[in-house]
Amino acid sequence: MVKAIVGANWGDEGKGKITDLLANESDIVIRFQGGANAGHTIINEHGRFALHLMPSGVCHENITNIIGNGVALDIKKFIKEYDEMKERGLNPKILVSDRAQIIMPYHVLFDQYEEERLGGKAFGSTKSGIAPFYSDKYAKIGFQVGELFEKDALKEKINRVLEIKNTLIVNLYHKDPIDADALFEEVSGYADIIKPFVADTNAFIHDALKRGGKILLEGQLGSMKDPDHGIYPMVTSSSTLAGYGAVGAGIPPYEIKDIIAVTKAYSSAVGAGAFVSEILDEAEATELRNRGGDKGEYGATTGRPRRVGWFDAVATRYGCRVQGATEVALTAIDCLGYLDEIPVCTGYEIDGEITKDFPNPTKLDRAKPVFTKLPGWKCDIRGITEFSKLPMEAREYVKFIEDEIGVHISIVSTGPKREEIIHR
Repeated sequence: MVKAIVGANWGDEGKGKITDLLANESDIVIRFQGGANAGHTIINEHGRFALHLMPSGVCHENITNIIGNGVALDIKKFIKEYDEMKERGLNPKILVSDRAQIIMPYHVLFDQYEEERLGGKAFGSTKSGIAPFYSDKYAKIGFQVGELFEKDALKEKINRVLEIKNTLIVNLYHKDPIDADALFEEVSGYADIIKPFVADTNAFIHDALKRGGKILLEGQLGSMKDPDHGIYPMVTSSSTLAGYGAVGAGIPPYEIKDIIAVTKAYSSAVGAGAFVSEILDEAEATELRNRGGDKGEYGATTGRPRRVGWFDAVATRYGCRVQGATEVALTAIDCLGYLDEIPVCTGYEIDGEITKDFPNPTKLDRAKPVFTKLPGWKCDIRGITEFSKLPMEAREYVKFIEDEIGVHISIVSTGPKREEIIHR
């Protein structure tokens, strides 16, 4: 059986915690897309971890964690994370797909150069090389992990690809060209680093499925960042949807039986683009930002402050729909205990008309939020593990959101730690 954990919104919903929580019931945890451009924070008996490439099941013994073929693999960041886990006394079992493609040093450079060139029209990239990486993957000039072990072919391909890259670097970005020999030496050295982890993960996963193994798919970012169904062009470069898990992990689509869409009890977003329920009052936004998450709403990868807003039922309903959510995990409800009343965005006003349907991106800049205000509970609920023990107002808030999005909320997170959870 395969279960997918994905984001219903812009990312940063708390997928890492939910994956860490449910990994204990699994045999395999697979990251199926994205790269080191976003982080999943987990807090458990081993401490606090901000994971970027590692699947969020790495703190569990006897579980195999897989970096799937759909991931943008930054080998230097991968081994740095792995070494840090070992230093903290953990010994995670990790396999890396031999079909995963690697972030090349020039991908990071191109990411930086393009943001610099765009200036005020930049996308707000984390400059991790993600967009250039996926551009090359689909232009068929990327490098799979398996290619690292064929030195002659690797050198020839690097020379061939650099003819294109250096033309752009010199003539578009006015930077110094990349030396082919130096790049070959660096990249060929990746082979020794990654070799102990490389496997035919497709065969490994299919064998596990034949034996009745339980597999957890872990997605990065969320529905609004999907390149097809998100707020284009302010999206990421790989599909964030559970459906892509079949491709990015290499499993039959019919094996995915359960899709848990994770959403926060308020909204947050990183980077530019439409964000209808955003709190525009800076003092009000700062208050929520500082109370959010386990260390505030600041990026686990970049440290930059996230934009924050009230819960957006319009966007979340749509996000759950495109994910095919069978259930929802609602996180960070404990962060709202300071409020007298809590606005929820239940509709958009666009050109004088109110809609509950999420529009295509061309109309979002004209959308204004329509709020319904609910009473706050004005107390600390962190760590409560039974739904009946929540204040009535908190229970009503959960039920209101559930009715609005039309999907059962099966999990309510009342704090950042693994055990701070309510099962409904």
